[in-house]
Amino acid sequence: MLATYRAWVLEELAPRPLGDLPSEIVDDLETSQVSVFAVQAQPNELRSRMQMTDVVNRRRIRHAHMVNINHQIMLEGMRADFLKVDRISTKVVDLVRRAKQIRARTEAGTDLTADLNPKYHWLKTSGIISPEKWGNLPGGEVFTTPGEVNGTFVIDGVVGDWLCAKFGSLRDNPLTIRVKGNRLVEAHSSNQQLRDDFWRYTHTDENSDLVGEFAIGTNVELKDVIGQILQDEKFPGVHIAFGNPYGAHTGAEWYSSTHIDVVGRNFDIWVDSQQIMRQGQFLLES
Repeated sequence: MLATYRAWVLEELAPRPLGDLPSEIVDDLETSQVSVFAVQAQPNELRSRMQMTDVVNRRRIRHAHMVNINHQIMLEGMRADFLKVDRISTKVVDLVRRAKQIRARTEAGTDLTADLNPKYHWLKTSGIISPEKWGNLPGGEVFTTPGEVNGTFVIDGVVGDWLCAKFGSLRDNPLTIRVKGNRLVEAHSSNQQLRDDFWRYTHTDENSDLVGEFAIGTNVELKDVIGQILQDEKFPGVHIAFGNPYGAHTGAEWYSSTHIDVVGRNFDIWVDSQQIMRQGQFLLES
């Protein structure tokens, strides 16, 4: 069966970075059932992407979100066996939906505890997209808005949004942060520019420093962090994001105009008293 479609190049509709999503795209989304968004992120464009996902959520569009997609990701993460990823994702989400607390540690120095709010929903985005929840591709994570996060996170993977392209992999120059009462209270790195850019980003509005997302990457086909947030947030382990909690899906009732993920490597993870990951390897059969 053939289906009609329309395609745009953003730069042909409006100057970058985008202040708002072009009306041509907004109007067409209102009549669409499926959409694909592939773009290289630029500073201060998150607002336009949120305008897109607002329509996607309301219209229940099967939407593939591919911010910073590149050739390497197409050859690696996008070639995963997503049925396999979905099986492990289902096992993880079934466990965490019953949990009260998750703890994550790494030999690099991460020691983070998330107390969970039973009123907030867990989402599974395993690369198989339904109208229930649009998905970043490549898929492979389960996430929620946490009740409260406390502890230290050594970010030796990547940071998100436009900072990812600027700083890439942080293996050799990690950013160490401390979270207290769900808010970012400290950030340190030998790369002062990274530290300063991250601090400014997470203090854009009154909730930009709040942990809005707590997630477990489940794409077991990935071999390492590559310095691209679109794929790296799916790498097996824990990542968190400061800012917007995607409340339309998780049930969180607060808002932020920003959202930035931070990713580490080689986690040990406990869901309540059950260890589900050791040194970045799941202890659950997939």
